[in-house]
Amino acid sequence: MGNDTMNGGPARVILDGEIVDNTWRRLNAEQLEADGLPDAGAVIVPLAYWKTHRDALLARADAVGVCLEPGEEPADLADDLPRLPLVAIHFPAFKDGRGYSYARELRTRYRFAGEVRAVGDVLQDQLFYLHRVGFNAFEVRADRDIEEALENGLRPFTVTYQGDVHDPRPVYLRREELQGV
Repeated sequence: MGNDTMNGGPARVILDGEIVDNTWRRLNAEQLEADGLPDAGAVIVPLAYWKTHRDALLARADAVGVCLEPGEEPADLADDLPRLPLVAIHFPAFKDGRGYSYARELRTRYRFAGEVRAVGDVLQDQLFYLHRVGFNAFEVRADRDIEEALENGLRPFTVTYQGDVHDPRPVYLRREELQGV
């Protein structure tokens, strides 16, 4: 049972540890050039489009998120982060790990509290580690089972040695509260 796609992204995503309907439509530059921006509905636009059309996008009645590609920096969105409910980070290939750094930077340096969504070549094996650096939403690749990804990818370990964006303390500083685990 794969993650069937709809117009502009998968029909379902993992958000905060649950499988939910995807309410966002992710648009690329070619779609925006050919069809323009939809009149209604939550959309995710490329950073370049955001920079060019920022004021009009902020005036929309419906939510707007921004997608960062490899090589685009979270710093480019720093001033706008308080106005954005979602930042998507695109993984064009499994081996491209720059998005991990981007998510951590959004959470730790910029204190972004909105949704940080992994999109693109996102596989079950990455989910646990993506979550540790600050992702809370995942568009699992369409040819993969989203239920299996949630069960076996996001929840494989109960205790970790290193700290992360959710709790920066290493395990030895959490020892007393972990006694019952």
